[in-house]
Amino acid sequence: MKEKVGSIRESLNTDIKEVKTIQDIVELKSKYIGKTGLISELTKGMAELSIEEKKEFGMIINELKNEANSLIFGKEEEINNAILNEKLNKEAIDITLPSKKIKRGSLNPMTRITEEFEDLFVSMGYTVYDGPELETDENCFRKLNLPLGHPARDTQDTFYLKDEVDEYLLRSQTSTAQVRAMEDNTEKGPIRIVCPGKVYRRDEDATHSHQFMQIEGLVIDKNISMADLKGTLETMMKHVLGEKTEVRFRPSYFPFTEPSVEVDVTCFKCGGKGCNLCKDTGWIEVLGAGMVHPDVLTMSGYDPKVYQGFAFGTGLDRMAMFKYGIPDIRTIYGNDLRFINQFDRKDEE
Repeated sequence: MKEKVGSIRESLNTDIKEVKTIQDIVELKSKYIGKTGLISELTKGMAELSIEEKKEFGMIINELKNEANSLIFGKEEEINNAILNEKLNKEAIDITLPSKKIKRGSLNPMTRITEEFEDLFVSMGYTVYDGPELETDENCFRKLNLPLGHPARDTQDTFYLKDEVDEYLLRSQTSTAQVRAMEDNTEKGPIRIVCPGKVYRRDEDATHSHQFMQIEGLVIDKNISMADLKGTLETMMKHVLGEKTEVRFRPSYFPFTEPSVEVDVTCFKCGGKGCNLCKDTGWIEVLGAGMVHPDVLTMSGYDPKVYQGFAFGTGLDRMAMFKYGIPDIRTIYGNDLRFINQFDRKDEE
């Protein structure tokens, strides 16, 4: 047994000197300390020894195993360090070389138009109110006067997590934030908020996207009228599209407002004279608005005999396309620096 131990020790010391690669280490581990290695095989011959001999040779074998582990793992660390140093030397950077020009980005037009709206309304005393994109059917529809089965739901092509009777969905309008704001206002006093954010609908082409941005406004107070709404929208459109912009109201229908209007602005391309953009009408539809429906106020705890309100909503993507002359909504989300960097110049005009 002692002769076998001595022979293995001598063989190990010889083999360790020949190791050059990690693969050599793998083979050496298998040969000596693996489950079927030479050192493991020594223990099989101990069954025939006496108890005293087993103790003696057990200590010898453990000593050999520890020695083998120390030699092999030490050699493995040495090889790994050599590989690392070689890699570091090859990948060394000469800091005296001239640097490559880093491409400079710019704010996305959606960021620009959102901030422009927010700055305007904050200056008018509004609060920017946010809400979750994953919403309940109750907040997205029922508390906006759209019960289950209402035909207006079909036009929004909502992303339900399962089907229409399930509770959660991806919000199809930022009006859900208005509902939350009214419910959060436990004192049921005046509210003046704008709610920008992402919404989702099953639609995608050059002028529509399955994900897009909206901004909606809500004012609730005593003695609020359509005149307040018209003045607010005129201020908003003149600020975003230019001082010569005029606003026109057309009667419409929305379940959550009564009366409801579609809002047009004079074509910013032809100034209202008529062109291919406005289809020779001189007007472009930009948003929907109206006085908050009494049922919507009641469902959120307001007394419609005391408080009135107006609400409006528009697509920020659409406004960005109008303002910056973007023909395809999909380019807004393409993250192409050649497209995005153009809008630095727009702010200087």
